[in-house]
Amino acid sequence: MKLGFKNPLNRLNVKQQMILLFLVLVIPMFILNSYGNYKAGQILKRHVTNAYIELNNQNFRLINRDIEAINKVTSTVFQNSLVQGLNPASSEETVFARVKSYEKLEILLGTYSQETDQRQPLYFSLYVYDPENTYFFAPFYPNPKKAGVYFFSSDEKPEWFDEAVSKKGNGYLKLIEHLSPESKGQDNQKTLAYVRAINSIYKNGTIGVLVVSNMDARIGESMQTVSVPEGELYFTDWNNRILTAIAPEHGPFLDLPPEADLGNSMIGVKDIITNDFIYVINYNHVLQQKLIYRVPVQALLAQQNEIKRIIQLITIAYIVVGLLIMLYFWRSLMTPLQKLVYFVRRYEPGNVVPETPYRGRKDEVSVLIFTIYDMARRLNGLIHYKYTMDLKQKESQLQILYQQINPHLLYNTLESIYWKSTMEGNTTSAEMIKELSKLMKISLSRGRELITLEEELEHAGAYIKLQQHRYDYLFHITKNIPDELLSFIIPKITLQPLIENAIIHGVKHMGEDGEIVISATHDEEQIYIQIEDNGYKSVDYEAIDKLLNDEKHNPEFGYGIRNIHQRIRLHFGPEYGLVYARRAEGGTRVTINLPKSVQTYE
Repeated sequence: MKLGFKNPLNRLNVKQQMILLFLVLVIPMFILNSYGNYKAGQILKRHVTNAYIELNNQNFRLINRDIEAINKVTSTVFQNSLVQGLNPASSEETVFARVKSYEKLEILLGTYSQETDQRQPLYFSLYVYDPENTYFFAPFYPNPKKAGVYFFSSDEKPEWFDEAVSKKGNGYLKLIEHLSPESKGQDNQKTLAYVRAINSIYKNGTIGVLVVSNMDARIGESMQTVSVPEGELYFTDWNNRILTAIAPEHGPFLDLPPEADLGNSMIGVKDIITNDFIYVINYNHVLQQKLIYRVPVQALLAQQNEIKRIIQLITIAYIVVGLLIMLYFWRSLMTPLQKLVYFVRRYEPGNVVPETPYRGRKDEVSVLIFTIYDMARRLNGLIHYKYTMDLKQKESQLQILYQQINPHLLYNTLESIYWKSTMEGNTTSAEMIKELSKLMKISLSRGRELITLEEELEHAGAYIKLQQHRYDYLFHITKNIPDELLSFIIPKITLQPLIENAIIHGVKHMGEDGEIVISATHDEEQIYIQIEDNGYKSVDYEAIDKLLNDEKHNPEFGYGIRNIHQRIRLHFGPEYGLVYARRAEGGTRVTINLPKSVQTYE
């Protein structure tokens, strides 16, 4: 048993299919909208992150440039003869010489602390350990926004001093809470400073520690040059202690996600995208520094969310409008179709057809409804017409049965007259009666329209003999018909009118000189029957061709040969029929073009 695929939609009516179509169109749009928004958010995050990486690189380069510039300045200070000649433990210098040296160092550090490019100033301060208090005249009141040389004893040693000495001359950034030991009434001394111990070139030991304060202002200034709104920028040490930042509020340390662990990385950049923030981290393990850009995702995607809301509103409006349009077309399309289906299901041929609905509309549905109602009315008319025709056909059949009695009676009567005339010696009359009887019998042909060529030649021969007896025509008849063509069919009463035309319009008044030739040839598919006469009258062949082939017939030209031509075409097709032409020897030739057809009758 052959199993075919069954379309499940065939089980649904048009209403259900339209609802399904609506859902198929709407649901993918929601899915694509959600997926598109998600991908757009991901792409936006990635593009913004890449932009922030480049900005952070610029910031990090600027900060490193500033630190490198400060390091060069500290190297210059490191090599200065005044600094290298400073020795608090020496007893050879007088107090006056120490005062002069102190004043020169103050001027030197003040000179380096002056800025000429309108940037935030840096303050260079030198802290020297003076256990013997040989520089007792130098005040010890350090300030983060003041340059100077400060000598301190053991009880005044800053907490960061020994750490700086342990670095052995390597500079580093440090967030200093107190430049001097904390004391009551002390001003705020918190500052980000570049700290570097100064070692003696000529002998071992540490001269002091050079502190460049107000670094947070200078680095913050560099950070602000390329910062982006909505973000927070943090400059931290390797342990995430905030050295300086551009943020509204922050604690001493910056909380980073676990993904921000740098491991053994030395120098580079790392980006992290979480649900809440985007982090871009530039780091340098050698300098123990990090520059971290933190951007809230919600602030970043606020504009995109606004666009998403607009798209969603447009989508909802589109769906609502589509639903309204669907309802409108439902009322204007499905309601008339449902009424039409109801009518088609209840209609039975012959029943009264109600008035056509929706006649005022001009759309295709109204045309369909009008056509079906009109078709139903025409079907009713055809049913009534067929019923009437059946009655008339039965009446005609009865009439034909009655009329068939008359030809048989006529045949029998003509046969009786023929035998009586023969017995009385009127042979000429008897022969004419015999030919007439044969002519009428073949003309009726028992109701057949197509007969064999042999029967048609017999019919034409009877007509010729009858005419010769009637008018004493002396023309000659020549026949040249191959025997193999006699079984092919031809419409009855085809040759007789053409022979009649040849007699009347050709050889009627020529006596023994008149000649009519009936011949036939053939090829693989067609038969060509020719009737020729040697008449001397002029013939208008163009008028004959117009008579045969024009769609509108002029009754003045008669119906004979046109009737034959049309009957041949109706039976066999438009490529067959009659063709008139002039004979080369004089006279007229008409050619009958027929197919090779054999029709069998019971």
